[in-house]
Amino acid sequence: MIPELGLLALILALCLAAVQASLPLAGAWRGDRRWMELAAPAAWGQFAFLLFSFGCLAHAFLADDFSVAYVAHNSNSMLPWYYKLSAIWGAHEGSLLLWALMLAGWTFAVSVGARQLPATMLARVLAVMGMISIGFLLFLIATSNPFERLLPDAPADGRDLNPLLQDFGLIVHPPMLYMGYVGFSVAFAFAIAALLDGKLDAAWARWSRPWTTVAWAFLGLGIALGSWWAYYELGWGSWWFWDPVENASFMPWLVGTALMHSLAATEKRGVFKSWTVLLAIAAFSLSLLGTFLVRSGVLTSVHAFATDPARGVFILVFLLVVVGGSLALFALRAPVVNSQVGFGIWSRETLLLVNNLLLSVAAAMILLGTLYPLILDALTGAKLSVGPPYFNALFVPLMALLMIATAIGVLTRWKDTPAGWLARRLAPALAGCVVAALAGTMLHGRFDWAVAAVCLLAAWIVLAGLRDVYDKTRHRGLAKGLPLLGRSYWGMHLAHLGFAMCALGAVLTSIGNLERDLRMAPGDVVELGGYRFVFEGTTKIQGPNYTADRGGMSVMRNGREVARLHPEKRVYQVQQATMTEAGIQGGFTRDLFVALGEPLADGAWAVRVHIKPFVRWIWLGALLMALGGFLAAADRRYRPRPAVRPAQAASIAGMQS
Repeated sequence: MIPELGLLALILALCLAAVQASLPLAGAWRGDRRWMELAAPAAWGQFAFLLFSFGCLAHAFLADDFSVAYVAHNSNSMLPWYYKLSAIWGAHEGSLLLWALMLAGWTFAVSVGARQLPATMLARVLAVMGMISIGFLLFLIATSNPFERLLPDAPADGRDLNPLLQDFGLIVHPPMLYMGYVGFSVAFAFAIAALLDGKLDAAWARWSRPWTTVAWAFLGLGIALGSWWAYYELGWGSWWFWDPVENASFMPWLVGTALMHSLAATEKRGVFKSWTVLLAIAAFSLSLLGTFLVRSGVLTSVHAFATDPARGVFILVFLLVVVGGSLALFALRAPVVNSQVGFGIWSRETLLLVNNLLLSVAAAMILLGTLYPLILDALTGAKLSVGPPYFNALFVPLMALLMIATAIGVLTRWKDTPAGWLARRLAPALAGCVVAALAGTMLHGRFDWAVAAVCLLAAWIVLAGLRDVYDKTRHRGLAKGLPLLGRSYWGMHLAHLGFAMCALGAVLTSIGNLERDLRMAPGDVVELGGYRFVFEGTTKIQGPNYTADRGGMSVMRNGREVARLHPEKRVYQVQQATMTEAGIQGGFTRDLFVALGEPLADGAWAVRVHIKPFVRWIWLGALLMALGGFLAAADRRYRPRPAVRPAQAASIAGMQS
């Protein structure tokens, strides 16, 4: 009975989404306030019904109701309760329900948190989000019903959750990723609403910025969690593979980064209006494209859901409607929103434009490398693999240029900056960068151009940021000046610091990685990077739903033990699937990483040993970028507030300019 109530709640949510998408939009067109005011209650009701439906599916998993097909295919009575909950989004139907719930949650948040918007703008924004909800709810109900029954032939037990997904990383990774994907629907809705209204002004950009920034931060966290999971769970010892599904989440993040910076220019100076709208459309369209790639069956990946290609056709049609409709509206309204604001070559506007172009080219390059093999296969049947050499050769130089532009952009002024003034402020940072590059190569032990370059560029961003803080506080002093700079200012610098740290970690771990694949019997020793790895053999252990060979590896340095690692080779009993659990000791400057391969004769094992310098800087940098985004979105100027006295407003504006 409870699963049927869940399905009924989905149908009622679809009905409310139809109301939300139609009547408020008609009310905005007619100027009927009563119709416009229906948007918020419809959004609240839709969210409530979807939350109830999600709760019904959660109950089916926790109660081991194997008469529900989705539960029978993705759970088992021996599965720990926390994995039963994460199994809700462990396959196609449940993850799509989570997507719809998060979309309703974002809509609810906008209806509550954006009540200061003009009534017509809020009605249009919520109506556009209602249209998106209709598409996903139709997809869910018509092709992907998570409450479908197996009666009267319900199995006694389930097939179990995919062992790859029985991990903490997969409990938190998909929800974070979906929060970012779905969050870009808010930026898209604001852009479409502004096009319908014909007003792409500073107010529109200011309304849209915090929602876009929060979505970007969530997506960045989701990508970082996926990278971390792949690093420690798959046993490969790497953190990024340029897998097509990884690319599917990375592309909207890159475009979202460009969108945030473009919104800043639109809000402050009224420039790049049309370009900003296109970026908002592109960010959400790439999120939908990622959904299509994961769920259509066109990709083979450890991240992809193997599903009926007919579902992929539905998403593809929906994608074409969203992209085609939004671009058609843009073509009709573009002449209304052109801006005529000038700026000099050495201005913040120019550097933000360079930032946008580099990020957009990087996203386009990844899109080409991801889709070209699929298109070639569809047209000619030829099989082609585009791998890391292509992506690294093009992506790395673009990011180096982006790091250069980031530091210069922080120190430039709006409208125009005297070249001599800018050079004087950059000169100390440049000198410090050279020192940092030399120090980095000395610590590396040998001169390496890549190490020197990444140390120089990372220091370039950090020192330019410090110079900017100094310039903005030197007249008042740190104690009085720092509080006036605002959360968005500190969020920007925190995100830039994270970018520098992430780039530094990626390059240093790629260049300095030490790796050995070898046969080890109990008592065998391997020397690597000044460490002695002593293999102590394996023991059998019993988990809640698996058995495992648990290895013991003692790591010595300078005659003393610095780590004891326990890699595992697990066999999950229901599916008889074999999984590798790496033994890792993390550190600020290096990770010790050991993974078991296949068992060999006489108690020996194939063993993979890594020493990975600075690998955790990648995820620490990503965390700092996300925290910077959340901090910037929490800035007071994005919330309704009492009027500011003219003298106070002038003081704050002077500090933040």
